[in-house]
Amino acid sequence: MGILNTNFIKKFITNNPIEKVDDKGENYTEYDAVKYRWSHGSTESYLGDGLIIYSLINFFKCRNIACLGSGGGFIPRIMVQAHRDLKEQEIFEHDYIWDKVQVYLVDAANKVGGEIDWNDKDSFFRKKFNPRIILDTTENAYYNFFVKHDIKIDLLHIDAGHSYNDVKRDFELYSKLLSKNGIITIHDTDKNYANELIKTDNEEFTDWNGPIKFIDEISDKWQRLDLFNSNIDREKPSSTGITILKHV
Repeated sequence: MGILNTNFIKKFITNNPIEKVDDKGENYTEYDAVKYRWSHGSTESYLGDGLIIYSLINFFKCRNIACLGSGGGFIPRIMVQAHRDLKEQEIFEHDYIWDKVQVYLVDAANKVGGEIDWNDKDSFFRKKFNPRIILDTTENAYYNFFVKHDIKIDLLHIDAGHSYNDVKRDFELYSKLLSKNGIITIHDTDKNYANELIKTDNEEFTDWNGPIKFIDEISDKWQRLDLFNSNIDREKPSSTGITILKHV
């Protein structure tokens, strides 16, 4: 037995289980891949860079977590599960009270950058995980929710708008809300992955290189760790890159 429960990962984290009935009237479960899990280097039972997010939450005992952008809900699932695991170990002294211990998911659900499939309240994601969802732009959520309620963030994951201006704005706004030991993770920062594996003549794609451009401007006031694995094994799945930032 490994330290990771790959059966649980397959059934709840990397897939959406769909209950069906075959021609003989017998029930069976079909597993539908979570959208964009591939961008995290994840497969059916392999977490890819999702394991990094889980480990950061676990190691730093993150109480308030904010995920900007959802993809198909892959990272938010891991965030919620990491929270639950900490709670089961009695790491948190409070139950899930929205202003004390919470996972916040901010997504405008406007189909820009991909259509989400979890917005329906009856979706597997909502029923099984259900973080505190804010259906709005990251800018509006910052002023109208996080600032209004004076919420401090222990782990901030930036994966919403991918233009340079979008990433810069999200970083400049939400970094003000970090707790003393707060951490920021930025997704899609591997230049090699973008250059080698994403081929397009569409000029609009340059607007999706925002995370790559932005991290090169990070000041020396931040500790920076780039976690890229696109060239480690070209025959195996690789993440589009994740960068971790922490105040010096």
